[in-house]
Amino acid sequence: MDRRRLGTQGLDVSELGLGCMGMSEFYGTADEGEALATIHRALELGIDFLDTADMYGHGANEKLVGKAIRDRRDRVVLATKFGNVRNDDGSREVRGDPEYVREACDASLRRLGLDHVDLYYQHRVDFRVPIEETVGAMAELVAAGKVRYLGLSEASQETIRRAHAVHPISALQSEYSLWTRDPEEGPLPTCRELGIGFVAYSPLGRGFLTGQIRSPEDFEEGDFRRHNPRFQGDNFRRNLDLVARVEEIADEKGRTAGQIALAWLLARGDDIVPIPGTKRRGYLEENAEAADVELSDEEVERIEQAFPQGAAAGERYPDMSTIDR
Repeated sequence: MDRRRLGTQGLDVSELGLGCMGMSEFYGTADEGEALATIHRALELGIDFLDTADMYGHGANEKLVGKAIRDRRDRVVLATKFGNVRNDDGSREVRGDPEYVREACDASLRRLGLDHVDLYYQHRVDFRVPIEETVGAMAELVAAGKVRYLGLSEASQETIRRAHAVHPISALQSEYSLWTRDPEEGPLPTCRELGIGFVAYSPLGRGFLTGQIRSPEDFEEGDFRRHNPRFQGDNFRRNLDLVARVEEIADEKGRTAGQIALAWLLARGDDIVPIPGTKRRGYLEENAEAADVELSDEEVERIEQAFPQGAAAGERYPDMSTIDR
């Protein structure tokens, strides 16, 4: 597995990462044994960039990842996030006030069983708190040795610039895939101008771009995709037609649709690191093979014509109010 640089501060990661969220919730039944085995298999394959967050499983995901890497910390580049708060009554809010930044980091380190994390993201922008105050508190964590590098998630161009002026931002994590090409309109060019790496979450469109989801009934009870606009009604059928075009290209190359979708992202620039999420070793191994897929300029263009920007039907989330746009 080749390496890529995120930012200009020295953060070096595998060209594909592993999103761990689904190992704890959101994507059906959790299986801790298989999740631990999947993380260990990722490291064997050279995938060392692991992604979690304090809100995944109400902290359970950080505990899981911490357990998985306890005896192999030196082989892992670990990223976690703060700011998406899930209250006891089921409500949610976004917090970026300095006091919470410090509390959240300490709580994450306790759950992970670590003395520092490699990359610490603000999960969502708190519109009530100037980004300068939030990043100022995050910078204090770097000075204290609790965090090595700083990141933002789902931040707009303006927010990125203001944050980067306070302390160097090494990575922006936002949804980016064939069916979510929004970052190309602003955040990605801004990152490139400032020397910030780009981490693409949901690079397989929450599994849709693999071509293995043929009906909304394929989802288990409790799978949040049942309520995602892109997986419902006419949107589902229209998006399925788009995936069929990618499957055609994949068949010609003797690859899977998911591998083509990941290879397309890797070909978009060596400053982009996709972090496909999975909770099973079989899918992990299939995703890892995408790093070996070579696409010519003509093939990249053909893929983009098959799935043009803005073609996906439906919003990314039922509620887009926390997305900084």
